[in-house]
Amino acid sequence: EMLAKMAENPLVMALANPTPEIMPDLAKKTRPDAIIATGRSDFPNQVNNVLCFPFIFRGALDVGATTINEEMKIACVRAIADLAMAEHSEAVIKAYGGTPAPFGPEHLIPKPFDLRLIFAVAPAVAKAAMDSGVATKPIADLRAYKEKLTQFVFRSGLLMKPIIEQAMAQPKRLVYAEGEERRVLQAAQQVIDEGIAFPILVGRANIIEKRIKEIGLRMRPGKDVEICNILQDPRFRDYWTHYHDIMCRRGVTPRAAKKTVRSDNSVVAAIMLQRGEADAMLCGVIGSFRNHQEIVRDVIGHAPNVHDLSTMSTLILPSGTFFICDTHITPDPNAEDIAEMAMLAASEVSKFGLRPKVALLSRSNFGSHDSADAVKMREALRLLRSRAPELEADGEMHADAALSEEIRNFAISKSYLSGAANLLIMPNIEAANIAYNLLKILGGGVTLGPILLGAAKPVHVVTQAITVRGLVNMSALTVVQAQVKEAAEEAV
Repeated sequence: EMLAKMAENPLVMALANPTPEIMPDLAKKTRPDAIIATGRSDFPNQVNNVLCFPFIFRGALDVGATTINEEMKIACVRAIADLAMAEHSEAVIKAYGGTPAPFGPEHLIPKPFDLRLIFAVAPAVAKAAMDSGVATKPIADLRAYKEKLTQFVFRSGLLMKPIIEQAMAQPKRLVYAEGEERRVLQAAQQVIDEGIAFPILVGRANIIEKRIKEIGLRMRPGKDVEICNILQDPRFRDYWTHYHDIMCRRGVTPRAAKKTVRSDNSVVAAIMLQRGEADAMLCGVIGSFRNHQEIVRDVIGHAPNVHDLSTMSTLILPSGTFFICDTHITPDPNAEDIAEMAMLAASEVSKFGLRPKVALLSRSNFGSHDSADAVKMREALRLLRSRAPELEADGEMHADAALSEEIRNFAISKSYLSGAANLLIMPNIEAANIAYNLLKILGGGVTLGPILLGAAKPVHVVTQAITVRGLVNMSALTVVQAQVKEAAEEAV
């Protein structure tokens, strides 16, 4: 009876637990336009003090607030309101067990266990405490404070910090081959928000625009992001003739070139990069890694003085950050391949602000066996020592010797390597891929990559399992590589 007398879109806060004053299904039956919140988790819009209390306290304690005043409470409420209206990130999807409805009657407030709450509410409360004069330990850099809190949600945050900061200093045009994919769109929005790159999305404009609206993203095609639908693009002829010029001596006819460019977005993205219409490229969200890698090899090619492409995969574990080669491309690298990938990988490790420490791994431990793999790893070390004497590298060795200086010193009196190795070069792709996946699961590792080594231009092939955050991280890394390439070309 009370509901029937209420104005349009009545707001019902039935917060008694465990039984609300009126059950949501009855309220909806009586007033379909009602907006309902309860204290229960099995209905939309659960009101729970865990939404605010932990994060108010966190912000207050971090600035040494002498009290929790009205300004801090209002800041908390506004931060929660902003989250409710924000686009759905991967953190939201995890908290909701699927993509939630857009902001509206069924999604009025965030869920209590939305992972974004800590880095949205706590900084807002801390700032309000400082602005209102109750903070005894003001935070000088609120952005750095927010980044620190973000690391509680994204464990890759600390490793990626120098990369993201460098990318933000000089954003580049980054083309995403799978521009219609939801993960790509979500990542592109974050890339725009963080000022990492200017995204170019390859795909059908109507599909992309529809999904932008469905997900609740804010990017504006033609302003924040460029869309390339090659079927309606005046460059179509230029693209297929460019592809034919590259592939004509490999049995590709003009007709086949047209068909490939018309149907394969990774080819379109690669040609765009090759023609200088983009500065960097990401692909691989859908389709097989091998197919994308072959496209990169065909259209982009490898850098001068590089024999072939290889990959490095990154694992962020509780015990540290480790890089493993080659997890995806070279089945059985020879000594020359091993030395080359080690040097290329060491250069990438340095971009993270880490000093590369290379271990060439084997069943043999410093000459204990003379198997073919052991011999090639020894030869690879010899090549490394002659070509990059400044690089900390040793081998061939057992994996435990690589990670423990004490074990290593027991086997050999003087090593070229100090401390624990962080760049682990495996004798073949089987060992690399098995080790990577074992460590990822057993060690609870957060992954980055695979990072493509040796390409002529900044391009990476990701895997189908990549997360939205993984795409953002790879975007930043690819932009930094584009910056480095541009600087090198200008210096010549």
